[in-house]
Amino acid sequence: MESGAGSVLREYGSEQNLLSKPDGSASFIQGDTSVLAGVYGPAEVKVSKEIYDRATLEVVIQPKVGMASVRERAREQCVRETCEAALLSTLHPRSSFTLILQEVHDDGSLLSCCLNAACMALMDAGLPMGRLFCGVTCAIDAESQIITDPTAQQEKESRALMTFAIDSKDCSVMMSLTKGSFSVKELQQCIAVSQKASERIFQFYRDSVQRRYSKIL
Repeated sequence: MESGAGSVLREYGSEQNLLSKPDGSASFIQGDTSVLAGVYGPAEVKVSKEIYDRATLEVVIQPKVGMASVRERAREQCVRETCEAALLSTLHPRSSFTLILQEVHDDGSLLSCCLNAACMALMDAGLPMGRLFCGVTCAIDAESQIITDPTAQQEKESRALMTFAIDSKDCSVMMSLTKGSFSVKELQQCIAVSQKASERIFQFYRDSVQRRYSKIL
């Protein structure tokens, strides 16, 4: 478990290999936001969805209550595009992977929590990846202050909200989802803040995996 310095990041934590049925699973907690992820595959793929030179990836986000809405579909696309960019899917042609993300509780920054849970679950499944990734959400409040990893209340009061998927190799932006009004300068500032925050999340990934396998060895 790690705690953020000042208001940079809320306390966060993760646990891998929680579920017995998936090939890989992980939970990720950011403050009071929590997501559970399960990965299945490589498995057989329907002929209609088969791609001859790489694997297909299906991402499903299940809300805490009720049916999935357009909002979940948009988040699914963001997670899928990020995972596809990280996975070495050409090593598993004509097969499929399924990533299921269950919202346990949403107190803000849900998409970034989904991205972090997804990466930890893919690692737990031992799938070939060219890079790791993490998610960071930034909000810009009415006073033009940047808030990293905002709560649901801070998101509600913000005039702009941005979520970035950051690459572990060179901290480049793999995916972004934005809402609200902001200037180009503010966008650049949010990217810089997210890149800085990602360094701590990637270190948390490394520490988590090291602790897990040091117990096994």
